[in-house]
Amino acid sequence: MNAPGWPARLADGPVRVRPLRVRDGPTWVDVRRRNGDWLAPWEATPPGVTSARIGWAQRQTLGVYSQMLRRLRQQARAGTALPFATVYGGALVGQITVSTIVRGAFNSGHVGYWVDQGHAGRGITPTALALVVDHCFGPVGLHRLEANVRPENTASRRVLAKLGFREEGMHRRYLAIDGSYRDHIGYALTTEDVPEGLLGRWHEVRSAQR
Repeated sequence: MNAPGWPARLADGPVRVRPLRVRDGPTWVDVRRRNGDWLAPWEATPPGVTSARIGWAQRQTLGVYSQMLRRLRQQARAGTALPFATVYGGALVGQITVSTIVRGAFNSGHVGYWVDQGHAGRGITPTALALVVDHCFGPVGLHRLEANVRPENTASRRVLAKLGFREEGMHRRYLAIDGSYRDHIGYALTTEDVPEGLLGRWHEVRSAQR
C-alpha cells in the first residue's frame, strides 16, 4: 500500500514535479557534474571529505544515483520521504525532496532542493516548491515543513523569502559541509500560514512584480 499522497505528479505551466525514476539517471549525473561549483558549497560532505569540491564528479555517478533512488523509494513507500524531480519544458533541471517525515503530534517534514544554474532565476524552483508544499499540506496531510539553509546561500534564501517561509532561528554547527559543521538558518511554514494555498500566493507575488 502506498503512503498518503505518493506517488504524485504536479504541474503549473511549463514547471512539473514528478517522482524521480531510473531513466533520469544519465541526465541527473550530467546536470550535477556540470553544476559542481554551484551546488557543492551547500551540500552535505561525505565522511572523510575535507572539501565539498574534491571528488565532486566521482560522487555524481549512475551508481550513486541508483543507490540514492533505491533508498528514497524505500522511504517513499514507508511514508518518510517524497523524492521529486523538477522538470522544466520536459527536461529534468533539479530535485526537491521532502525527508524526515514524522507523523503523530509532530506531523512535519524537511524540504531540500537544488536546480541547474542555467535555469536559476526563472521562477522554476519557487513554483516547484509551492506545488510540493501545497501537496504536502493537502493529500499528504502534513502540518509543517521546515527548510534549513546556510546563511551564505543567498539564492536559496531568496526562494524561501519569495514564498513567505518564516525565519525561525539559527542552528549552530547544524550539518557537515565542506569539511566542517556549518551554521544553518531554520525556515518553516505551517498550514495556518497559507490557508489560500502557496501556489496561489506565489502567483500573486509574481503578478505584483510584473
